[in-house]
Amino acid sequence: FDAMERKETYATTGPRIGVRFFGGWEFSDNDLRSRAPAFIGYEKGVPMGGDLTKAPKDKSPSFMVYALRDPIGANLDRIQIIKGWLDKNGKTHEKIYDVAVSDGRTIGTDGRCKTPVGNTVDVEAANWTNTIGASELATVWIDPDFDSSLKAFYYARVIEIPTPRWVLYDKVRLGAEVPKEAKLIHQERAYTSPIWYTP
Repeated sequence: FDAMERKETYATTGPRIGVRFFGGWEFSDNDLRSRAPAFIGYEKGVPMGGDLTKAPKDKSPSFMVYALRDPIGANLDRIQIIKGWLDKNGKTHEKIYDVAVSDGRTIGTDGRCKTPVGNTVDVEAANWTNTIGASELATVWIDPDFDSSLKAFYYARVIEIPTPRWVLYDKVRLGAEVPKEAKLIHQERAYTSPIWYTP
């Protein structure tokens, strides 16, 4: 209840993915090497649900995000940070950045990874294998497009490798009839509360 009151919460589409998300002005890659990123997160910044204020001159916010797969679930494909902001004319904008990806893939200069993680789903058996993806992902990301004069928010999204959808389980286990247009495979995810920036 304390975490809900301070908005330090996150949700998933089902799996028990673990996520920590912090924002500040001084995070670095060294902060991830401690294996206890939460202690550093609270010391140097604010957690998900928090507010970033007092931007140092000519400095962009840095975000530390760490995700761990569900112990009995699928590996992780990627971590994304979604940024929303209000421009000088009062119009809202949103941009997705891939900030950590599995399997040695690369992120382009536009902030996106164009290479899919792959797909190990066995449609006939309604199963998958954890031979792709990563059991954990972590990174420190600095907003490359920060404008200290504009209100903004940031939240993290963690995406699993492809797994069967519930309709495929129903088809294989219960013999249910599935419409031809039904999607049989999807990617479960977790998404955090936002961190807000106010000039």
